[in-house]
Amino acid sequence: MISHHAALIYVMVMVSAADGNMTDAELRMIGEIVNFLPVFRDYDPAILTRTTAACAETLDADDGLDRALEAIKAALPPRLRETAYALACDVAAADREPHQEVRRLLELFRHRLDLDRLVAAAIERGARARFAVGPVHS
Repeated sequence: MISHHAALIYVMVMVSAADGNMTDAELRMIGEIVNFLPVFRDYDPAILTRTTAACAETLDADDGLDRALEAIKAALPPRLRETAYALACDVAAADREPHQEVRRLLELFRHRLDLDRLVAAAIERGARARFAVGPVHS
């Protein structure tokens, strides 16, 4: 079984990799989240690369997506499932407009983590609001 820290990181890595391209903005967002949020206070950021590699290894298996989703759900207490979804949405929003693959993965997370549809919609809206950019002035 993975730790709750690893589960949260798996969620973020999976969202970043869902479209086949882990962008600098997404990777920077993951690093900022791990270094800033209280849920990671007792996590050693020096092992982030190892945790990310373990996620990639899990996903490379034949049933990797299913195994990763089950490991995430098993590792997260109910009180951290909304947190996991919020982190997924933040990483998706860091790339501005999420690809269809990312939206599908978010849907899988919603179902696997047993999140209420309205709660998930509120989390998604909050992420869009946090990452909105102002008008471009010339």
